[in-house]
Amino acid sequence: MSFLTLRGINKIYPNGFHAVHDFNLEIEKGEFIVFVGSSGCGKSTTLRMIAGLENISKGDFFINGERVNEKGPRERGVAMVFQSYALYPHMTVYDNLAFGLTLQGVDDDVIEERVNTTAKILGLTDYLDRFPRALSGGQRQRVAVGRAIIRKVDIFLMDEPLSNLDAKQRVTMRSEITQIHRQTGATTIYVTHDQTEAMTMADRIVVMKDGYIQQVGTPYDLYFNPVNMFVAGFIGEPPMNFIDAKVRDGKLNINGNIIDLYAIADKDIVNKYEGEELVLGFRPEAIKLCKNEDVRKAFKINCAVELTELLGDNTNVYVDIQGIKTILKVDPHDSPAINEELQFAIPFESVYLFDKATEKRIKFQLTAE
Repeated sequence: MSFLTLRGINKIYPNGFHAVHDFNLEIEKGEFIVFVGSSGCGKSTTLRMIAGLENISKGDFFINGERVNEKGPRERGVAMVFQSYALYPHMTVYDNLAFGLTLQGVDDDVIEERVNTTAKILGLTDYLDRFPRALSGGQRQRVAVGRAIIRKVDIFLMDEPLSNLDAKQRVTMRSEITQIHRQTGATTIYVTHDQTEAMTMADRIVVMKDGYIQQVGTPYDLYFNPVNMFVAGFIGEPPMNFIDAKVRDGKLNINGNIIDLYAIADKDIVNKYEGEELVLGFRPEAIKLCKNEDVRKAFKINCAVELTELLGDNTNVYVDIQGIKTILKVDPHDSPAINEELQFAIPFESVYLFDKATEKRIKFQLTAE
């Protein structure tokens, strides 16, 4: 059995609201797992059930093979970092870090050694005599993380710990938390709505929607092999483009742009969907501008440029395919002019197809040359 096992976990509130449905997950010791999804998807509720702060309505939760449904947070040996820093304003950084150990009756010499070690890891050595009000947001968040890791527990739980920080601080804290995880080796479960945090920090990501798990996998798996339209659209920035079209004679007609499905998929798969509505998906960064090169093994689409956003390392180009709005990501040196007519290509290997009725991805392998 894995280090943490969640088997058929459900959360049903007294008013009948079903927040989490049949959540099943195996987590190995030392893994960094990220729960990601839109607000209200059940990710924080699941984390609170793992922590023992919420009762499990149905299902079983095991830590190292032991069922712990009825055990409290302290008995589970977890440390939690919340969205709010939850620091004691009347205590110095030193006392905030030492507080939990003091309650446990740890000797003063041991407390001092652990506080100094933790402060060194987090870059807080010069701030131990300061009060929280004299710290920046990033420094306060480091203290909050420090209060968790100083206890030397096996399980860290983090509920959107970076949401109160500005963009620059979030980037810095992401790398610091990842480094702390490597140093401590603790099993970490991290909740966020930010897919960039999930992609850059996680060993595996759990994507949730409306209380259900949509997919569990590595960042690579979720980006290149999404199982449905929700995962495909949630992971990636800008999100994947989706275009509705009906299959006729093995082809999709995208407002005059013909896409021959026989060029990419086995004939039997294409014929299965004859006359059906499909959704064509492709990522903005996967396209190539045809004016720059002779693109082969690709579908070519004509469009008109409506808006451009220069972001430094790339340009987002908003285009109109005769009424269909789409986003392209191009090299900033190739930024087109507004109202320019251009042609872009979607390489065969970058095409995704989804069943419009179920929103599930249609699996196919590129046909032989």
